[in-house]
Amino acid sequence: MHFKRGSEQRTVNIPVVTEQRLAPSERRHPSLSWCSLFRDADEAAVLEAIGDANVMHLMPDDVLLRPGERNDTVYLVLSGDLAAYLDSSGKPGDAIAIPAGECLGELSAIDGKPVSALVKATVPSRVLPLTQDMFWNRLMAVPGVARNLMVLLAARMRRNSEVMLAGQRRQIELDYLRQELDVARQLQLGMLPLASPMFPERQDVEIAGLMEAASIVGGDLFDAFFVTPQRLFFCIGDVSGHGIPAAMFMARAVSLMRIAASSFQEPAALIERVNDQLCAGNDANLFLTLFCGMLDIETGHLSYSNAGHLPPIIVRAGRSEMLPLPKGTVVGVMPGIRYRNLETLLLPDELLLSFTDGVTEAQTPAAEEFTEPALARLIETQATLPLESLLAMVRAEVTRFTGTTELADDCTLLAVRRRPA
Repeated sequence: MHFKRGSEQRTVNIPVVTEQRLAPSERRHPSLSWCSLFRDADEAAVLEAIGDANVMHLMPDDVLLRPGERNDTVYLVLSGDLAAYLDSSGKPGDAIAIPAGECLGELSAIDGKPVSALVKATVPSRVLPLTQDMFWNRLMAVPGVARNLMVLLAARMRRNSEVMLAGQRRQIELDYLRQELDVARQLQLGMLPLASPMFPERQDVEIAGLMEAASIVGGDLFDAFFVTPQRLFFCIGDVSGHGIPAAMFMARAVSLMRIAASSFQEPAALIERVNDQLCAGNDANLFLTLFCGMLDIETGHLSYSNAGHLPPIIVRAGRSEMLPLPKGTVVGVMPGIRYRNLETLLLPDELLLSFTDGVTEAQTPAAEEFTEPALARLIETQATLPLESLLAMVRAEVTRFTGTTELADDCTLLAVRRRPA
């Protein structure tokens, strides 16, 4: 469309209708007094000032003004609603509403500076563009219009201040939440035995773990501690979901397992107790996959049970294989479930590596997964490394495979190896 501005013309890629019929939503107003700018002003004088202006039709998300653009036009909103975004985000929560009857663009038209806000329609809207001559030389000469403009500007400044203050409050709340999440992360990590290797004073066993959360706090867990000087309990698990709920569920599970480990000799009985306790009050409907083992360090006898977790990799005589697992339902879904134990012998220098699906399901941009067989081959070739070096190597290989250090899911590893007497 084209509309005149003195002797110049400006082209706008928005359809224009020149007819002056009002939209149905505007027919409720018997005169121009419904518009705050024209309240108590002489209607005939107002129509004489703006009578040759054309009406612009905007559809939802049509942009009227962009930050940084030069503007010398004042726009009067006839119907619909527009929104101004001070930070160009376009997010609904950051919008300053500009309803029908208000005008915009007058400040940039006054000082000649670039537009400072993104302005676009939120619903089908009709806008009347007024050239500088129309607005300043004709319209402002109508008694009462200039005063109404000052009232509108004052009201808009108050609204802008309220929006900015609300934004500041949100930012303060966000900063506080980030601090709280950082504290939660430190508390969560403090619950895990992250020293690597664990129990460096022990000469008969080597244990190392790694947990890297995909977000500030995660839902993966691992633990290892001695129930007796020769009896090692260890476990690894993966809570459904991410964030604070998963982290709280994870912390509760770790605490319950540490208590139960002193009372139960068999991993299956321990999982049954923890499952019953986690089912109570589980209003968030979270669940936990879990692998638990009890290892006699002196004899190498390993009793283990499983609740829906991935099978660990065991490296024997230089060959890797997946540890056979008993079937077991995930923890936290239904109380009263029974679990089974299996047994094996972990000989000196044999390696047992447990992991979560954040490792094996890590993907390339083409959605190719790292996979369990690939992890098994990698562990098989590097099984003699010190365990902390082995886990760091696995994490580095996942990064190389995916092409990024960012994780789509929590990444957790736990390795146990008996040492020769």
